[in-house]
Amino acid sequence: MDQGFTERLYKEHTHTQHMVPASATCHFAESVIQLLFPPLSEKRYTSFADFEQHAHQLQQTLQRILEGMASTLPGTPAQLAAEVMDRLPQLHARLSGDAEAITQGDPAAQSVEEVIRTYPGFKAVALYRLANTMRRLGIPLLPRVISAFAHARTGIDINPGATIGEYFCIDHGTGVVIGETTVIGNCVKVYQGVTLGAISVEKAMANIKRHPTIEDHVVIYAGATILGGNTVVGTRSIIGGNVWLTESVPPYSRVYHYPQIKVRKAPEPENVLNYSI
Repeated sequence: MDQGFTERLYKEHTHTQHMVPASATCHFAESVIQLLFPPLSEKRYTSFADFEQHAHQLQQTLQRILEGMASTLPGTPAQLAAEVMDRLPQLHARLSGDAEAITQGDPAAQSVEEVIRTYPGFKAVALYRLANTMRRLGIPLLPRVISAFAHARTGIDINPGATIGEYFCIDHGTGVVIGETTVIGNCVKVYQGVTLGAISVEKAMANIKRHPTIEDHVVIYAGATILGGNTVVGTRSIIGGNVWLTESVPPYSRVYHYPQIKVRKAPEPENVLNYSI
């Protein structure tokens, strides 16, 4: 490389406050989910004291990560790490509800344990809820690191700023996108390829609500796109597959897309040449 370029890079490295690598944040997030759900755990405990020690080590790990960005935090690394860990009981309760919603909502699911172990929708929501907890505490950057990790692992992109209620079910999930200011109520079910996005992506809209609101007990089928901060899908509505929606619909609505596909039966062709290769 050009020496001037390498010298400039060297100066940037030496004058930049070094944060713990993103991999440490991702490992912490995975470890928290494993702590909360034994079917996922790769660690076996010999005693309750051993379990407590492991939980304490996770808190210390998060504290060290936060120390690398102390100047950007709304509190001390120790305080924030403790607050994240103190919220794990609420996180566990929410995620247990999500796992139950997936189990009840998918005929192919044999048990809650199967959902927790194998369903990408559950993993994506679990990591989202942890990232959202950290964001609500004012911790910068790390929530996006966790959401990017979840996206890479599951193909599901949930911004940590989204607000999602209880008993949330993502079935299959590949290609789901949920934007930052989306508000989702309780008992909502979303299938693969659904986008809850913004009509405009102008930077000037960064601090306003630009993603839709989905009320309680709504089902959104595969490939549907719902856009706009003023768009509200009323309670107990069903949004069919491949629907493009940019306006509100009242409660109990049924919104479907009818493709213009025509099938014509051709007569049996005559004198067809059959080739064997």
